[in-house]
Amino acid sequence: MTQYPWEVVLDYTCQLGEGPIWDAQNGRILWLDILPGDIHSFDPVSREHRVFNAGQMVGAIALQPSGTLRAALQHGFYDISLEEKTLTPLADPEAHLPGNRFNDGKLDPAGRFWAGTMSLDDTPGAGALYRLDHDGSVTPKIQNVSCSNGLAWSLDARTMYFIDSPTRQVVAYEYDNATGDISNPRVAIQFDEADGLPDGMTIDRAGMLWIALWDGWSVVRCNPHTGERLARIPLPAARITSCTFGGSQLQDLYITSAKTGISAGDLQQQPLAGSLFVVKALEL
Repeated sequence: MTQYPWEVVLDYTCQLGEGPIWDAQNGRILWLDILPGDIHSFDPVSREHRVFNAGQMVGAIALQPSGTLRAALQHGFYDISLEEKTLTPLADPEAHLPGNRFNDGKLDPAGRFWAGTMSLDDTPGAGALYRLDHDGSVTPKIQNVSCSNGLAWSLDARTMYFIDSPTRQVVAYEYDNATGDISNPRVAIQFDEADGLPDGMTIDRAGMLWIALWDGWSVVRCNPHTGERLARIPLPAARITSCTFGGSQLQDLYITSAKTGISAGDLQQQPLAGSLFVVKALEL
């Protein structure tokens, strides 16, 4: 069995760490602490750690070619410049639903931003998955979502993978890169209750999915074509939230975690909950 030695990236813990992305241009990892609305950046070479507060809960960020961030915050879609410390509102498709917030999101292969919502009190089916197009229009793509989470696209841009966490499923949709349309959903991966809840995910250069498991103490690598589990990275925190590849050759797997909702007694057993972890030089 392959061993995956993890490291703690820096001595800092988030309440609800999430949404890591690698900023190749600046050689830094970006990630979120959703509840206080913090966007973190860390340069693993200089060890510089910066925090930008968005003023509201922040569910997802994606790096645009311009270097600015497209973001899904509690109150809709924004563009954010970390350098200029500015937020530009774009659209709020759920302005009429103050009990919801945005959660996970990503750019698709054509550069459209997809992000989904969830209820602040975990009301089932209260959220949706939206697509923000280049012209600023917003289209709901999946309705009756309970906790919109991981997104990924296949290397040939013909399949979109999506997680609604309470279903314990990764669902594959046929995806049209020209139009951004999705169709013909099928269950690609099914998790059991003992696994925890599938949360954020990323895809590797072999087309395999790496999926963070909330209350599952791990990240797992799965084959989306067969549903087979290929590898597991055990971690010292129960609530593993997401992962992404980073480093100069995208050789390192960065992994976020959370400590929110964990009792004081349990936190004593997992003092690293909320940390940002990395598995360096990951061999696929």
